[in-house]
Amino acid sequence: MSNRDVHAGSDRFPQSERKHPDEWQQELNPDHMAGQNIGERSGDREQGLPTAFDEKEVHRTLHADFDDDELKQIPILQPGQRLQQGASYLDLRDPGRREFTAMGGMEAGAENGYVPKDSVPYSVWNRLTGVENPERIPERGPRREE
Repeated sequence: MSNRDVHAGSDRFPQSERKHPDEWQQELNPDHMAGQNIGERSGDREQGLPTAFDEKEVHRTLHADFDDDELKQIPILQPGQRLQQGASYLDLRDPGRREFTAMGGMEAGAENGYVPKDSVPYSVWNRLTGVENPERIPERGPRREE
């Protein structure tokens, strides 16, 4: 029997089961669902978030390399938002802008500008992370014939 068969027709996930009586749950396991990858995909969660266009400090930093339409495609997680375990992110406030993989329990802080890779067009992501291979960065706009 596959895992899919076990959960077919059920909304229950083993991670979501409460293991303690209600009166002890908060004390024994205060962050009971921390780091769990169930629920909506991060791309769905980022709708309505501020973008690099909206954040003045980030906008000033990136505006020389990205136009306003591109900046509007770069969502920034807000302080307290959990990162999805195993997903790729970069911190726009880190001068090196290195890509990293989130671990369980990580969350955005006030000093971070975390951007989820799965919510950004790949061509914008490549430029954000410094990819210089022309085959991985499509040209902006139509070519002019001379």
